[in-house]
Amino acid sequence: MKKYDKSVNRTISIVFQVLLILLWQLVVDKGGVPKYILPSPKDIIDTLFQTLPALKPHIYATLQEALLGFLLSVILAIILSVLMDNVKVIKSCIYPILVVSQTIPTIALAPIFIIWFGFGMLPKVIVVIMVCFFPIVISLVDGLEAADKDMLNLMNTMGASRLQQFIYVKFPNSLGAFFSGLRIAATYSIMGAVIGEWLGGERGLGIFMVRAKNAYALDKIFAAIVVIIILSMALFGFMYILQYVFMPWQRKIKDK
Repeated sequence: MKKYDKSVNRTISIVFQVLLILLWQLVVDKGGVPKYILPSPKDIIDTLFQTLPALKPHIYATLQEALLGFLLSVILAIILSVLMDNVKVIKSCIYPILVVSQTIPTIALAPIFIIWFGFGMLPKVIVVIMVCFFPIVISLVDGLEAADKDMLNLMNTMGASRLQQFIYVKFPNSLGAFFSGLRIAATYSIMGAVIGEWLGGERGLGIFMVRAKNAYALDKIFAAIVVIIILSMALFGFMYILQYVFMPWQRKIKDK
């Protein structure tokens, strides 16, 4: 019954989105909306295939920046989360700074990074780290703190070290929250790279969009947006695959 309900909900969702796209196409074709103001889905797809050869180097550049920034965010988040979980003074000092950092618009800091580090890859990677780091570290810290207290007390009575408690209880217990943060950060990574590219450089989807905007080529801008959505959803899905692989106990519960 649950599988049937899920399939019905999924079908309704797909049909609803298809209807929205058809409505968009109808409004542009029959509603007299100029294509230079709002291109139709058909125009966007045609433009995407036409410009795909020119888009490839920009896609590779954005993907490289996003993946590098994302991986560095994961490493830094794990290190800081472990420190914050074990040394409460560090959490008291760092946690407010992390929260305050999220109140600063990324687009406002990106020009500063360009001035400091030039127009190469580094400032884009830093922007990606800024947008990805927070959801990962917060999710992991919350997951570590939510570890089963009874299990930790049991391990204490058995003489387990703090490292053993972390390996066998805390980290496995935090994986669900950790992957939730990873999925959010994965979708943000492409966006962060594009924001960094808006301010200058040689290659990247953000730079392609700026050039298309200056040429009033809205169909090319929408084509780049479609690519950004595809890349973001692909990374989001890849995080689900990793969670499926690294959390077999959750897989068994769902199968039941």
